[in-house]
Amino acid sequence: MSILKVARMGHPVLRAKARTVDKLELRGPALQRLIDDMIETMTEYHGVGLAAPQVHEGLRLFVASLDAGDDHEGEPEPLAIVNPEITVVGADVVEDWEGCLSIPEVRGRVPRAREIKVRAYDRKGDRIELRAHDFPARVIQHETDHLDGVLFFDRMKSFETLTFLEEYSRYWAKD
Repeated sequence: MSILKVARMGHPVLRAKARTVDKLELRGPALQRLIDDMIETMTEYHGVGLAAPQVHEGLRLFVASLDAGDDHEGEPEPLAIVNPEITVVGADVVEDWEGCLSIPEVRGRVPRAREIKVRAYDRKGDRIELRAHDFPARVIQHETDHLDGVLFFDRMKSFETLTFLEEYSRYWAKD
């Protein structure tokens, strides 16, 4: 496995709409290796999600560690989500802090749906359906945005909360 180079804000790959992954392509060794490398890269940089466009691959694919709660021991097993389709559940929208590996050292408050359903394929090519709320829903929405060329800045209502990580930690992070 390899640590991949993460595209930073300003690179055109982050603004392009990613292409759908073909099921045969998904089962191939090249894409399976990409998924493993993405998981390793996400872990190396202490991320909770990483979309293929962030590692210069214009594919509708992301990996994420979706923690199911505090009652689980150890780290959650990262999931590969391929060709996701999100449906918002309810009208509840929550604004909370987000960061991005492609925009290092910056945080901002972003409004997101509190609860979603996502239909996708897993790394084996099996159809999956997940229901997520709160933080896992935020991660899925953030990573899916990358597949459409959208960065978290684009979702912010205002830039008043835009802050560098050091100031976020000093003034805004919850104790």
